Amino acid sequence: MAKELTRDSYLSKHVGDFPAEITIGSRRYVKVDDLRYGTNPHQAASYYKPADEACVIGDMQILKNGKSGLSQTNLEDISYALNIVKFFDTPACAVMKHVNPSGAAAGRPGESLKTVYLKARDADARAAFGSSIAFNKEVDQETAREIMSTFVECVVAPSYAPGVLEIFNDGETYKLNKHIRIIQCGDLSKLPRFTGEAKDEHNTIKVLADGSLVIAQPLMTSMKSVADLVPAEAENKRCGRQVSTVAATDAQKFDLLFAWYVNLSVRSNGVVIVKDGQTLSVGTGEQDRVGAIEQAIAKFKQKYSGEGTLQDSVMASDGFFPFEDGVETAAAAGVTAIIAPSGSLRDADVIKRANELGVALFHAPERIFSHH
Repeated sequence: MAKELTRDSYLSKHVGDFPAEITIGSRRYVKVDDLRYGTNPHQAASYYKPADEACVIGDMQILKNGKSGLSQTNLEDISYALNIVKFFDTPACAVMKHVNPSGAAAGRPGESLKTVYLKARDADARAAFGSSIAFNKEVDQETAREIMSTFVECVVAPSYAPGVLEIFNDGETYKLNKHIRIIQCGDLSKLPRFTGEAKDEHNTIKVLADGSLVIAQPLMTSMKSVADLVPAEAENKRCGRQVSTVAATDAQKFDLLFAWYVNLSVRSNGVVIVKDGQTLSVGTGEQDRVGAIEQAIAKFKQKYSGEGTLQDSVMASDGFFPFEDGVETAAAAGVTAIIAPSGSLRDADVIKRANELGVALFHAPERIFSHH
């Protein structure tokens, strides 16, 4: 009979029989550590790094280990969160839960790291409970105290200011977080960001039900700056040639690019709604595009606890709009600028409808489905 799951099951280490080294293709990997468990407590797991190479995550320093260390989900959350904050020069924060961002924010001039964290957390504070949090800048004491005010699994950042570790180790004052895990990662500039920068070691590996493997190139984007935002343009027999004629503000263009970068780490079908450098809501894992938009709008109404509104917000969609209903649903909620891939037979119809609704529509050069 299987053992009953208890609270201790989630805090105990489940060590499996994994080798010290493995070889994939011509690359040798060495075991870094046995994990607390895999995705669930009854699954053993270990993680590996390329041998003789410096790695941003594989060589991270665990400054506070909590009880029994990291799980596979912790590591995946850390990886996807760093894949968001790596894009920004300004202070940025991503809050990850179950390998999807519950919120993210990029700092505007004059905003403190604490403010950026609160904007990321409050996009969905309910989901942020028990999350993993990544920063691209040094964590200060003010931000650390705010983090410790609610339950958090992991924090990862390039560095921590003097006195911060004492706050994270204060299990008496912050009893809810006595098992919090504090991690110092490597130089985020070493992570590939754009198409063409990834190497063979960044390829993804999926194991199928029978043990067969699929090896694929990693998901990257060619969108490097707002200069790459191209107004949508398409033609078909029904509508003739259509071009997006609604102008987006400079602030909206920044938000569109921000939303696109966040959407790279969202499970498809995914949409990200953003305003003023903050995710207002993330629609994720839906089987249809309108469903993802409806989910994002509903989550904003039910779970958002910040100061933003959907009016004049922007949205990124990881796939094209097969019909006009996606743009109509977003516009009805207040979205006035959208970025999405082209490729639909009805692209011209969608552009025409966006113009009628006063929505600026930009076509991205790639689809960014993620089925992680």
